[in-house]
Amino acid sequence: MKLPPAVVCLLLILVFFDAARVEARGTPSAQGSRNQWSSMFVFGDDFVDNGNRPNITGEKTSRQWSYPYGSYLNSHYATSPVLTGRFSNYRMQSDFIARMLGLHEAPPAYELTEDQSCDSSGITFASGGAGVFKVKTKKVPTLAAQVQTFKRLVKDGVISTHQLHRSVALIAISGNDYMSDSDIETGFYTSFDDLDTYVGNVATEILDNVAQLQMLGVRKVLVNNLHPIGCTPLHTSSNNYTTCDLLGNYGASVHNKYLKQMLEERDNVHILDLYTAFTDIINHAPGGVSAESKNFKGKLTPCCESTYKGGYCGERSHSGKRLYDLCETPDKMFYWDQTHPTHAGWEAVMKALQQPLMEFLDEDYV
Repeated sequence: MKLPPAVVCLLLILVFFDAARVEARGTPSAQGSRNQWSSMFVFGDDFVDNGNRPNITGEKTSRQWSYPYGSYLNSHYATSPVLTGRFSNYRMQSDFIARMLGLHEAPPAYELTEDQSCDSSGITFASGGAGVFKVKTKKVPTLAAQVQTFKRLVKDGVISTHQLHRSVALIAISGNDYMSDSDIETGFYTSFDDLDTYVGNVATEILDNVAQLQMLGVRKVLVNNLHPIGCTPLHTSSNNYTTCDLLGNYGASVHNKYLKQMLEERDNVHILDLYTAFTDIINHAPGGVSAESKNFKGKLTPCCESTYKGGYCGERSHSGKRLYDLCETPDKMFYWDQTHPTHAGWEAVMKALQQPLMEFLDEDYV
């Protein structure tokens, strides 16, 4: 049956508008959030430090400034990599979140930023080795000290009100407060008896700093919970990288319980569930839990590992001899070194967390 021209025209118009509506509905999160959030402020530790920890030659705490850190791109190791101070072989968590917001990468490190200035994309205050409590021997700013620096820049007008109103903050506290070799000055627990109290103190400090950021005008705050610490190569090395340490994972679970209790009812705050995302990927039981899990052949083993106990990835002897072993395919390994994921690891984790994160950012500010 031949339709009248007017009817054909009407049908074409309806099809056009329906397709346009479907297209707009299909990408609300990415487009909406990219338009709304133009600045990012990053606080915490080595999971998100991109250059604040100083480069001191020959020190373990400066390994992120040495090859092979930052060297693996486009499926091969670069012979002359651009070292950025990231604790990974390329990008890390804050870079992937920044890209979700439409930024090229995580905002520049505070220590590498010109005095009394703020990049339009924001600032990273995080420093490798930091926690909520003070470190005895190293000049590492605590979470509160990082937030105080941010506060000063706000009070001085370096960070504008307009920038704050379009800002997202990320807090990444990844377990330095719970590591026996981190030399934390205040309140380190020594047994299960005081673990509960100590973890509560850590979570309370995180809550206080979230509140401080919100009082200063930050619109949305993302807070990492703890990943399964017992599954990092630092802990799995004792059993030849075969199983996770239950005590480490228990401590992370207690931390996450407190964090959820304190933050879940707070407006404009979203907990990034690293614990579940990591576990779904590194669960090495037959079949696994996550589709991304199948992409990794090494889940409890580091790509870059010292050749002797007590050494570190990137270390060299006085004669320049390499004192570490390096895997051939970091994109098939979840962990880069003893504690930090590879670029591929972070990519898989943030892919798992992207949808709830973007839905949170698209919610109206309360």
